[in-house]
Amino acid sequence: MIIDSQVHVWTEETPDRPWPQGGRERQHLPYALTSDKMLGLMDEAGVDRAIIVPPSWEGDRNDYALAAAQQHPDRFAVMGRLNLAAPDARQQVTRWLDDRGMLGVRLNFTPKTLEPLRRGEIDWFWSMAETAGLPVMAHTAVAMPEIMEVVKAHPKLRLIIDHMGLSSEIARENRREESIDRTVAFADFPNVAVKLSNAPTYSHEPYPFADMAPLIHRVVDAFGFRRCFWGTDVSHSLKHAAYGQNVTMFTEEMDFLPAEAKDWIMGRGVAEYLGWKP
Repeated sequence: MIIDSQVHVWTEETPDRPWPQGGRERQHLPYALTSDKMLGLMDEAGVDRAIIVPPSWEGDRNDYALAAAQQHPDRFAVMGRLNLAAPDARQQVTRWLDDRGMLGVRLNFTPKTLEPLRRGEIDWFWSMAETAGLPVMAHTAVAMPEIMEVVKAHPKLRLIIDHMGLSSEIARENRREESIDRTVAFADFPNVAVKLSNAPTYSHEPYPFADMAPLIHRVVDAFGFRRCFWGTDVSHSLKHAAYGQNVTMFTEEMDFLPAEAKDWIMGRGVAEYLGWKP
């Protein structure tokens, strides 16, 4: 079972479904990567399932992702977007898992959205998620010190760190090693897991992206293979690698990973962590 821990799918902007300002400039591809197109990519690459993270350029909405998961429950599930500043955000959290196909929440921290985290304005969310056992995926590259404090305060919070704590900016500035240092510091917390996602995007080399192997090795050694989840962020990584190369980078090229480790990393681990049963 191969499960991609992060993909974006979306439809074209329409008058009935407008995007927020600047959305078109943020989309990863010049065309919509629909759920049907995603299924085609998955079939070609031998990927059995994928977890949809609704993209930011569509706004804080999960309707299209949930429709895909409900139409193809054996192929898709969703980690949904939540606007923590919405007036009814707390009420949304209490019923978050009521939608069929929803597995948890995905948060994306950027320099523009970091201040509420720093000021403690979303402490209520961490408490609610911890109490409810609600899994949270978070892109935390710009917020590692703040997220460390969250994890210390909420030892039962089920948190997944996106992209090994890396970002495109970190890769461009040659700060990958120091960022991995910050990521592996979370390995002491058994409730925290990490996505080995988007690796080709952060590489400075062509396939098989060998410069990423030592970084991935460090993360797997620190967290253990049961808490490391393969993923692609395919609409982003397609600029650097074919979808199938994202797969074979792990299944064929990383000789330091034994067969049992690959079984967990390529799908079993994320399925068990998020409760996505066969």
